[in-house]
Amino acid sequence: MQQNNRNLRIISGLKQNIEMIKKISGDSSDVLVNEFTTGGIKCALLCCEGMISSQMVTEMVLSPVTNIPQQDNAAKLFSYIQINKLFSLDRSEAQDYDTLFRMLSSGFAVLIAEGMNKALAFGIQGYASRSIQEPSGEGNILGSHEGFVETIRTNMSMLRRRLKSPELVMNLMVKGSKSRTDICICYMKDRVPQGLLNRIQKSLDEIELESILSTGYVRPFLEKKSFELFSSTGLTERPDVLCSKLIEGRVAVLVDGVPYGIIIPRLFCESFHTLDDYAYKPYYAVFIRWLKYGAFILAVLLPAVYAAIVMYHPELLNSTLLLLLVKEEKNAPLSIITESFLVLLMYEVIREAGVRLPKPVGGAVSIISGLIIGDAAVKSGLVSTPLLTMTALAVLSGLVVPDLNPQITVLRFAFLISGGLLGLFGISILACAVLTNICSTEDYGFPFTAPISPFSAKGMGDTLIRQGFRKMQSRGFTVEEYHESNK
Repeated sequence: MQQNNRNLRIISGLKQNIEMIKKISGDSSDVLVNEFTTGGIKCALLCCEGMISSQMVTEMVLSPVTNIPQQDNAAKLFSYIQINKLFSLDRSEAQDYDTLFRMLSSGFAVLIAEGMNKALAFGIQGYASRSIQEPSGEGNILGSHEGFVETIRTNMSMLRRRLKSPELVMNLMVKGSKSRTDICICYMKDRVPQGLLNRIQKSLDEIELESILSTGYVRPFLEKKSFELFSSTGLTERPDVLCSKLIEGRVAVLVDGVPYGIIIPRLFCESFHTLDDYAYKPYYAVFIRWLKYGAFILAVLLPAVYAAIVMYHPELLNSTLLLLLVKEEKNAPLSIITESFLVLLMYEVIREAGVRLPKPVGGAVSIISGLIIGDAAVKSGLVSTPLLTMTALAVLSGLVVPDLNPQITVLRFAFLISGGLLGLFGISILACAVLTNICSTEDYGFPFTAPISPFSAKGMGDTLIRQGFRKMQSRGFTVEEYHESNK
């Protein structure tokens, strides 16, 4: 019943209007109603406690609105306010209660008057929010240290400060029947393919959720329904990174309350790129980039290859290394694959505990895992030293590519099982299946493996290598050019 009432148009009678507002809100204590008379017309100013600035509402709204000269009716009062009074830069009108409550919940002061079936809203937000800080998951040395925050309008301003071009377009929409969450689509209108923009808008129109509380609520609607190992949409908490993607013709989606931006489409090779790659000399950037490629392969395959070689292909090892491994493994009570599986599983338990525990007790996790579990397991003979070394190296390599950590974790276990059951042959079969899935990932007509497959010579200048800016300055790779060249 309340939901139906929220879709009604605003009542012209002030008393009935206030009663309806209290009925819809359940007479909530944080909805403040202040009745007064100005210009000879009875009015009321509505706001949500804690969502507005008390100083701003006094100086910008209450003080000016109470000094309005006599008016004949409410329509002339509203006309006088709109023409002669500023109140705030962010002004809007509400024709129905649904819009009115969304304005109240967004930090607007809403003015209603006797005889008017609409309301005026003035943006005087003053709610507490986190200040701009350094991103926690995308650290860099020589780049900006600003990261997105939870307030969407602050994030929009951070993009505008970096891209002062009028070609940057940011469109706001509201999603979530209960949460009424603001979602912003950002793009460069001279770079983005119109077809991509239309299809993304169509995907967002399919969202009929009651609430949107994180990017995880939105991303499934922006990706294909078929199974994909890797996400074809990316996340970033850095406005400078997001701006670089917009210049390439991508589309970004910001969600209010989330300090991350969604990048569409996302390419596989971009998981190995960082902002510092463009601050160093090209030769060092290429070295770091290839180091990450190698770390990704080690993180996924090292435990599986170790188990497969020791169990099925010992002839690949030289005699000295073989004797060393035999000496260590013969004292272990469990099989190699069981040992590896348990060690990796224990690491995931420790990692999850370190992430979820409060910071004051987080240090206890490293002490217990490093000194007690790790050292005691080796000394007791439950785990061999070579296996523990290989597992630790694989886990450490996975941390070099944090964007792919969920996929690395699952693939590491899958390859370990395949290698333990079928040896290197099983690893090869699973590698072919994974590679096939990666190559088949394609959203909105843009292959996930671009520009490697299908091949684009222009895009390779910032994929396997990193060219100098003298060569990259003449407008680099854009998804529109790639899309046109591969039609």
